[in-house]
Amino acid sequence: MAEQNFLEKMKKRWGIDSNLAIIAILVVFAINGSFAAWVADPLTDWIGLDRNSTPGIIYWPVRILLVFPIYQLTLPLVGWCFGQFNFFWSFEKKMFNRMIGRSTKDSRKNN
Repeated sequence: MAEQNFLEKMKKRWGIDSNLAIIAILVVFAINGSFAAWVADPLTDWIGLDRNSTPGIIYWPVRILLVFPIYQLTLPLVGWCFGQFNFFWSFEKKMFNRMIGRSTKDSRKNN
């Protein structure tokens, strides 16, 4: 019963009609997080940061700064693989608008 309540809340919040779409969206979030971390590995090596020889105070902030944009860029791509491109494209536009300080209402006026 609790998972049904959770799915109903998520469907309402995200404007989704089916439980299968909600499950696909949650799977995309999970896969993309792992994918972004995996892609960041060779990039940290390429810029010369090694987990064993670089102090954690430098390594982890740089790694997080690498993972974040990779995650944002690959989210619509991974979403497309699961048939959820439109949802993730809208999600990315909302997140970008929030990051630059524009409200959703402001962005609707400009479109």
